[in-house]
Amino acid sequence: MSSEVVRVRADVAYDGGGFSGWAVQPGRRTVAGVLTDALDRILGPDAATGLTVAGRTDAGVHATGQVCHVDLADGAWQPVATTLVRRLNAVLPPDVRVYAASAVPASFDARFSATFRRYEYRVTDAAYGAEPLRRHEILAWPRPLDLAALNAAAAGLLGEHDYAAYCRRKEHATTVRELTRLDWRRDPDGILVGTVQADAFCQSMVRSLVGAMLVAGDGRRPTDWPGSLLRRRERASEVTVVPPHGLTLVAVGYPEDPAEFGRQATATRRLRAPVEAGTEG
Repeated sequence: MSSEVVRVRADVAYDGGGFSGWAVQPGRRTVAGVLTDALDRILGPDAATGLTVAGRTDAGVHATGQVCHVDLADGAWQPVATTLVRRLNAVLPPDVRVYAASAVPASFDARFSATFRRYEYRVTDAAYGAEPLRRHEILAWPRPLDLAALNAAAAGLLGEHDYAAYCRRKEHATTVRELTRLDWRRDPDGILVGTVQADAFCQSMVRSLVGAMLVAGDGRRPTDWPGSLLRRRERASEVTVVPPHGLTLVAVGYPEDPAEFGRQATATRRLRAPVEAGTEG
């Protein structure tokens, strides 16, 4: 990449309820579309190019730890380097915030340099459902949930497996993934939070996994049932995909040493080039 071009990393959060997902779609309001409009307004049309995101979240999915990058001419970056965050948030709608914007090495790729994506899914089993002010981020479950049963079900899904039973299969794309974390906790306010982490996810995978664990957590299925579905090589129709509003992308990990950005990106492209890394719906 020319030294006259600066790659800029942006850390972004959004309420997904008002968006048709991240990716630009004609005639639809999307996070990428809104962010591009804001960049064009501040920097001029097409001054920012190559908008690339870590995880292309689907309609209704939120983010508190999303990461993306754009490329700017050095002459466009330098005048706004210290003010871009404030200026972007002044023109962005209130359901999107940019927390940080900084120059990074040209080898950084928001998507392919990532080492993991971490999601959280929030559920309440309170008799009255979700609190009114949090109903857009928490799923109200109509039955009591047992934390130990949820974690027992989660344990059977950890590791590297073919998650075909939990994915919407795409042509020429693998459904093999490695879950490095999958567990549940109950916060002091009673909300159950399921945390799942992997290098990448296939479409609808997290919400399908949550749907299977919840029916084990409320006793309608045995705790080994979600894991038993990993023997399938096609989507399990009996698994309910839970609604998107309970799901939030909370973190994306990258190598600590910037010198590793390029090597990580090369390795990821070799492994998952046909896959929409990080896509979750």
